[in-house]
Amino acid sequence: MTKEDRRNAFLYCKFRDEQFAMYDEYAKQNGILMNTFLVLNALFYAKEGMTQKEICDRTFQSKQTVNLIIKNLQKDGYVTLAENTDDRRNKMVFLTDAGRAYAEKPVRHITWSEDTAMSMLTPEEQTLLIDLSRRFTRNLEKLVKGEDGP
Repeated sequence: MTKEDRRNAFLYCKFRDEQFAMYDEYAKQNGILMNTFLVLNALFYAKEGMTQKEICDRTFQSKQTVNLIIKNLQKDGYVTLAENTDDRRNKMVFLTDAGRAYAEKPVRHITWSEDTAMSMLTPEEQTLLIDLSRRFTRNLEKLVKGEDGP
């Protein structure tokens, strides 16, 4: 590992942290906690609803965190639960009309911002960014889990 490797890792992670902070600040400006915003974002685009497990997988949050968020959103009238005809053990979570109205402006704005930021890159740059980010994430995952290295 070179000094340049360490410098580039620092810069990449700094940019990632800057993005996370930007999302967190945006959610707060809209009166929403970041973890709740991630759940609302997932549900907003899931017209057929999602199970809590699917929300966990999509947002990379724990079952306990998602369950608490869903309970709070349900209490506020923003989500409803319905029986899952494919698997009765897991209920489907849907945004209510009030939940859709609550989430629409912030979710659509963040999606537009992400899409527009990506469109400012060439198709080749987009592919390279995605491929290298995926590769970095997989490498990091292996190392964090101790699959490679000391």
